[in-house]
Amino acid sequence: MTTELSDTDQTFREQVEPLRRELMAHCYRMMGSVHEAEDLVQEAYIRAWRAFQGFEGRSSVRTWVYQIATNVCLTALEGRKRRPLPTGVGQPADPTAPLDRRTEVPWLEPLPDDLVWGGRASNPSEDVISRDSIRLAFVAALQHLNPQQRAVLILRDVLAWQAREVAELLGMTTAGVNSTLQRARANLAKLDPETEPELPDDERRRNLLREYVAAFENYDVARIVSLLSDDVVWEMPPFLGWYRGPRDVGRLIATHCPADGPESQRMLPTRANGQPAFGLYMRDDAGVHRPFQLHQLTITEHGVSHVVCYFDTDLFPRFGLPEVWTPETARAS
Repeated sequence: MTTELSDTDQTFREQVEPLRRELMAHCYRMMGSVHEAEDLVQEAYIRAWRAFQGFEGRSSVRTWVYQIATNVCLTALEGRKRRPLPTGVGQPADPTAPLDRRTEVPWLEPLPDDLVWGGRASNPSEDVISRDSIRLAFVAALQHLNPQQRAVLILRDVLAWQAREVAELLGMTTAGVNSTLQRARANLAKLDPETEPELPDDERRRNLLREYVAAFENYDVARIVSLLSDDVVWEMPPFLGWYRGPRDVGRLIATHCPADGPESQRMLPTRANGQPAFGLYMRDDAGVHRPFQLHQLTITEHGVSHVVCYFDTDLFPRFGLPEVWTPETARAS
């Protein structure tokens, strides 16, 4: 009996464990939270392990595990509020007005690239997880769909399941799946319209990112503004307000940023949702640079077009960012 269980465990590890990263991306798309996605992937693995001896092979192991993970997510979403970004809640705010902090809102979270690509230099043509499928704007739009629409659209358009497979999983008819998909696509087109393509990872983008870091570390507001596109959007969950255009972003930073001069702020690079990101550290009264906010950038031909500044410093360890900035951590980044 012991040998049989050991063989089953070995088979489970060989067939199911390699799916962990793509299941992480799947649960993240469904939930909009890296914290919840990690917990639900673990829950899905526990359920799959318990049921593995009874797996009859009527579908692939991959399809079977996705069924489990999708059901785990749908159960978790029952009675939950959606996870928006500030742009999905209200209108642009006055950059000089007091900031309106809403910690009771379950805000959308970024996804560390390392959790889905493992920090390796990937070939986009070989990736099971496409960058477009975890793009922040796409995931933000998904959160505005009801859970059933969300599941149908992800399974059909991202994972390329057949309508009959989705119908079997969700207890729907094939016609119901097709109708739900049509509504979900229509809603998504309004929420995530086609936008200007992002600048590829070339020398132009690397130079702009270096300029961005230098501008913040020197607390040069005019320089920051010069790097922004004319239609830039800036948002800062958990603060409700969001801001459009370089002029208002500059006024926002000048009014509310607690930096008091060069070297008040330091940045370390990371990546989120396939996009460049930075952990920003603010110098405290003791002269120590501590986590302050995480910047996630969208860069187009015309400059930085979208910045989301997450003030949830619990995200820093998720991105492998240190507890404090030091010259040594900067050299190691």
